[in-house]
Amino acid sequence: MSTDYLRLPVFNAAGDVHLVVESPKGARAKLKYEPRLCAFLYSRPLMRGLCYPFDWGFVPSTCAPDGDPLDGMILHEAETYPGVVIACRPVAILEVEQTEKGIKNRNDRLIFSPVTAQDDINLADTLKTELIEFFIGAVHGTGKSLRILGWKDAAEAIAAVKHAAGTFKERIGGAL
Repeated sequence: MSTDYLRLPVFNAAGDVHLVVESPKGARAKLKYEPRLCAFLYSRPLMRGLCYPFDWGFVPSTCAPDGDPLDGMILHEAETYPGVVIACRPVAILEVEQTEKGIKNRNDRLIFSPVTAQDDINLADTLKTELIEFFIGAVHGTGKSLRILGWKDAAEAIAAVKHAAGTFKERIGGAL
């Protein structure tokens, strides 16, 4: 039986946010879930020398302004695999405007911590700068450009998840 990762519940029974890993920490290629195949496909390589600093994926059963599920990065030191689902708590949101072929869309990046993490994540200015640089580098050579709009806190991140879950339910329907 195949799993449709896009329709997994947004929240677990405890109210934590589910994140589906697409590109694990250390990956040098962007992987993308393809629901028609129920598989994770090779999308493209990252530019030479760049790799994912943490697990990267999406929040299932959400619909972001760009029409895709919400993007999320999980700040932890473990290395996982595509398709792993991790229960997380929000840490922050990096608001981003992405331009492709002259069309501007919001494409925010949510930052999470696994609920099993021993310590609260301190999103220090140094880490924020490193994440911004990674996200800019990750779109290098794709024809996309990013404009960083700013950082918001955990409360704003969870509000974004709830809003995107409502949009998913209105547009597509499915598990929440």
